[in-house]
Amino acid sequence: MGKTISEKILSSKSGSDAQAGDIVISSVDLVFVQDTTGPLTIRQFKSGKKQTLASPSRTALFIDHASPSPSRQLSNDHAFIREFAAETGCLLFDAGCGVCHQIVAEKLARPGDVIVGADSHTVTAGALGAFATGMGSSDVAVAMSLGKTWFRVPETIRIHVAGKFSRGVGAKDLILHLIGLIGADGATYKALEFTGNAVDSMPMWQRLTVSNMAIEAGAKVGLFPSDRITREYLKKQGRENDYTALAADADAAYERTIKVEANSLEPTVARPHTVDNNATAKSLSNIKVNQVFIGTCTNGRLEDMAEASSILKNKKVHAGVRLIVCPASRQIYSDAIKAGFIQTIIEAGGIILPPGCAGCLGLHQGALGDNEVCLSTANRNFKGRMGNPEGLIYLSSTATAAASALTGRITDPREAL
Repeated sequence: MGKTISEKILSSKSGSDAQAGDIVISSVDLVFVQDTTGPLTIRQFKSGKKQTLASPSRTALFIDHASPSPSRQLSNDHAFIREFAAETGCLLFDAGCGVCHQIVAEKLARPGDVIVGADSHTVTAGALGAFATGMGSSDVAVAMSLGKTWFRVPETIRIHVAGKFSRGVGAKDLILHLIGLIGADGATYKALEFTGNAVDSMPMWQRLTVSNMAIEAGAKVGLFPSDRITREYLKKQGRENDYTALAADADAAYERTIKVEANSLEPTVARPHTVDNNATAKSLSNIKVNQVFIGTCTNGRLEDMAEASSILKNKKVHAGVRLIVCPASRQIYSDAIKAGFIQTIIEAGGIILPPGCAGCLGLHQGALGDNEVCLSTANRNFKGRMGNPEGLIYLSSTATAAASALTGRITDPREAL
């Protein structure tokens, strides 16, 4: 019997014939932490017997969640992270570099890798065909020390997406629809594997959005095949030599298959306070918004900046709305400036934040007031997520967010296209 992508990767990295349900000891190709989980991970590492990293060149520390620091305590955490990087020789991506998951995609992730990070959205790198998953700080400290960890090989749910996306509909609408369909716990400790002709032509920026939110259905990983799209992306990043073709076998065994028709999807929004509480954007047109947030590891890429810019061009943000835009990395920020996207957003009335997580976690830069409504392109809308349990967070695509910034209410982007 053939293997799924997860089974292939974990077989290779464990040196065994790994099948769903097996327990394997796997080598780890990349380990990383960020500034909210990093200090605890480092302390756990320092408390162990082995005081050297298994692979300094494949251990990365990111300062992105509170970047630049808004408080004394967080500044001290950042100093602690910088000191550890200097001591061990590992990779450090300091404030201003961008969100860990975006930088991992740009610079570090390779098809067939096993990647563990002390952040649940580590799954983002599954878009490049990597078995990438979040773990607790103690487990990540062990992986930093030993260069290996254990997994239960997950069963795989195949998500077969056929057809073409309609105008104004894209990957964010697909993943919000899917999470609404199966529920926030519908894929707990399963692998989601994406196939179909809509997937074959899906560009990397959209694949990254889908993989990023696999965890919102409880999935262990969200995997795309490594194909021509992957190769083109790696080539663009100057990393073509990192390309390896990878796909499931034709006779791989799946727990089940879920079929989605891309052309039947509509602009979709997740309502407070869960990601699976979904509705169409059109049905929520009576919801007024105080803030629109475009960015994060889900939708802060160059193409998101381009999409927002095209909708906002020669228009003005609604008088009652704060439009906050945050590129996901320094590379994206620079390219968006060169392309004129940032200037267009500023002229429309948008506020540009430095590359990082910004308002997503609610530590600073975009925290909500009581009863304020934010339409966000982030991946979570849990109660209190943006710094205030009395705030209301709706999730959408970049197109829906940009269109809504113009009208002051949740708006189907097809009205603005």
